[in-house]
Amino acid sequence: MEAKRPMDNDDQPDAGEDAAVEARRVARFLEANPGWLATQTGLYERLSPPKRIHGDALADHMAAMIEAARLHSRTVLDANRAALGLTERVRAAVLALIRTPDLADWIAVELPRLLGLDAARLCIETSPSLGASLGASLGPSFALGLGAATVPPGTSARLLGNRDVNLRRNAWPGDALLLHGEAAGLAVHDAMLRVQAAGAPPMLLALAMRDAAILEGAGSETALAFLGASLAARIERP
Repeated sequence: MEAKRPMDNDDQPDAGEDAAVEARRVARFLEANPGWLATQTGLYERLSPPKRIHGDALADHMAAMIEAARLHSRTVLDANRAALGLTERVRAAVLALIRTPDLADWIAVELPRLLGLDAARLCIETSPSLGASLGASLGPSFALGLGAATVPPGTSARLLGNRDVNLRRNAWPGDALLLHGEAAGLAVHDAMLRVQAAGAPPMLLALAMRDAAILEGAGSETALAFLGASLAARIERP
């Protein structure tokens, strides 16, 4: 029995021939399914546009590619506008924070109105041993609550980790009553902002909303982190 002769270079498949065969297969598929390419809008973002010199037969595909590019640009612009809108709302909220004589009212009333939220609540990690120190370190009005929720030690670490902001598109039901109290039913989505004031126990600002898009968009976490830091600075002020 004659042993098989190893293939030399002349016997190897030609890459150019393979590409030509594949191109003919694609061409046959498109001929058999003339409407298929027009439905694959995602492809137009990756294909190179045909040149007009090839004739009017390719004009529709060029128009489709241009429209896909326009749609992508509109999506980016809409995201940027949303982020700009949140930045402007946060700026208005911080200005109101600077002016307010009543932090409890700013948290419960002004902040939700200015950001378009359903509810906001300050949450303070505390225990019986810490309760007596709150009044001494942060002042009587703060000790009386600011409408704040008392949460167990470690809550901020569990919900925020090393982050300053945690936006959750679907709020975890187990946290809703703890963080949002009577507004728990409105917390379809929520966000937690770190509030780290000198001399105070760990705190976070819990925001509840039914529409997650209110706090989403490029740059949203930066804006919200600034809001949390601003509240911390205001709490530290005598």
